[in-house]
Amino acid sequence: MEQISRTEHSVRNTTIAFAAQSAAILMGFVTRVVFTRTLSEGYVGINGLFTDILNILSLSELGVGTAITYALYGPIAKKDIQKQQVLMRLFKNFYRLTAAVVLIVGLMLIPFLDVLMKDRPDVDHLILIYLLYLLNSVVSYLLIYKRTLIDACQLNYLTVLYHKGFLILQDICQIIILLVTGNFILFLCAAILCTFMGNVMMSRKADQLFPFLREKCTAKLCDTEKKEIGNNVKAMLMHKIGNVAVNNTDNLLISSLVGVISAGIYSNYYLVIGSIRQILDQAFQGIAASVGNLGVTENSEKKNRIFLQTFFIGQWMYGIAGICLLEMLNPFIEMAFGRKYLFPEEIVLILCINFFITGTRKAVLIFKESMGLFWYDRYKAIVEAVLNLVISIVLAMKLGVAGIFLGTFMSTVLTSLWIEPYVLYKHSFHKYPMRFFARYACNMLIMAFVWWCTHYCCMLVSAGPLLNLLFRFLVCMSIPNLLLWLIYRKTSEWQDTVLVLERMRQKLEKKAGIRVS
Repeated sequence: MEQISRTEHSVRNTTIAFAAQSAAILMGFVTRVVFTRTLSEGYVGINGLFTDILNILSLSELGVGTAITYALYGPIAKKDIQKQQVLMRLFKNFYRLTAAVVLIVGLMLIPFLDVLMKDRPDVDHLILIYLLYLLNSVVSYLLIYKRTLIDACQLNYLTVLYHKGFLILQDICQIIILLVTGNFILFLCAAILCTFMGNVMMSRKADQLFPFLREKCTAKLCDTEKKEIGNNVKAMLMHKIGNVAVNNTDNLLISSLVGVISAGIYSNYYLVIGSIRQILDQAFQGIAASVGNLGVTENSEKKNRIFLQTFFIGQWMYGIAGICLLEMLNPFIEMAFGRKYLFPEEIVLILCINFFITGTRKAVLIFKESMGLFWYDRYKAIVEAVLNLVISIVLAMKLGVAGIFLGTFMSTVLTSLWIEPYVLYKHSFHKYPMRFFARYACNMLIMAFVWWCTHYCCMLVSAGPLLNLLFRFLVCMSIPNLLLWLIYRKTSEWQDTVLVLERMRQKLEKKAGIRVS
C-alpha cells in the first residue's frame, strides 16, 4: 500500500465522506417525504419508536468497536500483522455474540411494546413490523467487524462509499415500493436485503486489502493487553450507556409520556437535524484514524495545537449549521411534510441549541477516543444518563415535549461539556485546561451574538414558505460568516485555520495523483 501522509488521508476521507453523506441524506430525505405522504402518522410514529428501541439494544456492543479501533493504531503503525490478526479475531467473535444478544433481548421485549406506546397506533401487523426492524439490526452486525481495520488504516473513505452506496440503493428501492405498492412490510424487507449485501461487499473488500485476514492465526494476547482492552471495554460500556440515554431515548420518552403522534412529529425534525449532524460528523470522522496515528507518534504540544485548530473549525461549522436550522427548520418542515407536523418555535430553539452544543464537543470526542482516554471519565457517562432521564421526565410532566429536550441540554452542560475537555487536557496534553475553557466561553458568547444578529435580519422579511426559506438561506449563509470573519480575522485561530485550509487545498489538487492499491 502506498505511503500517504496523515493530512492526505484526512483530506481524502473528509472530502469523500462529505460528498457521500450529502448524497445519502438527499436520498434519505426524498424517501422520508414519500414515506410521510404515502403512509399514516401511525407508521411515522412507530418508525421513530422502534428505531430508538433498537438503538438502545446496541448497548450490547459495549463500545468494543471503539476500544478495538484504538488497540489497532499501534500495531498498524508498527506493521505488526500478527497483532492485527489477533485483534480482528477477537472482534469477530464478539460481534457474533452481539448479534445473538440483540436478537434474544429484542424478542424478549415483544410483550412490553404496548407499555412503550401511550396511544397504540392503528397499524396492522405491528409485531411483524417490529420483528423486521429487529432482523435488520441483527443483520447489521454480521461481517461488519472488518470495516474497523479499514477505518483504523485511515481508509475511512472506502467504508463510507460502500455504506452510503448501499444506503442510496436501499432508498431507491424503498421509494419504488412505496409509490407502487404502499406496502410497509416490503419497505422493511428492502432495508434488510441492502444491509446484508452492503456488509458482504465490505467484507470482500477488506479481504482484498488485507489478505492476512483469511490466514489462520493461533497467537493470543498477553495478560497486560487483555487487561488494557478489558478496561477500555468497561469504560466504553459506561460511555455507551450515557450516549444512548441522552441521544436515543427522546422518542421513547415522547411516545410514553406525550404520545406516539408527537414522537412521529419529532422524528421528522430528527431526520433533518440528524442529517445535517451526520454530514458534519462524517467530515470530522474522516480525521479520526489520523488523530489516532498522531496520538502514538507525536508529542503533547503538537497534539494540542492540532486539536485547537480542529476545535475552532468545528465550532464555526456547527455554529453556522445551528443558525441555519433555527431560522429555516420550521419553514422547511411545513413545505416538506405539512403544517400538522410543526413544533412551536421555542421547541425548535432548544433542539438547535442542543445540536450546537453537541457539535462543539465533536473535536474533543474524536481526540479523546482516538487517543484511548476512555477510562478517566467513565462515571461521567452514567451520571449524565441518570440526570438526563430524571430531569427530562420531571420537566416533561410540566412542559411536555419541550421538557424532554431541556433535560438533554441540562444534563450535557452539567457533565460532558466540561469533563471531556478536562480529561483530554490532563491525560493527553498534560496541561491545565483553564485557557481552553476561557476561549470556549468567549466563543460561545460570540456565537450567541452572531445568532441574535442573524435572527433579527431574518425577521425583517415575511413572505410565503418558499420565498421565506430562500431569503433566510441567503441571510444565514452570509451574515454569520461575515460577522465571524470580522471578529476572528486577526486571531491566531483564524490564521491557523487559513493555513490548514491552504494545505487541504494543495492536497486536493494533488488528489488525482494519489493511488491506493
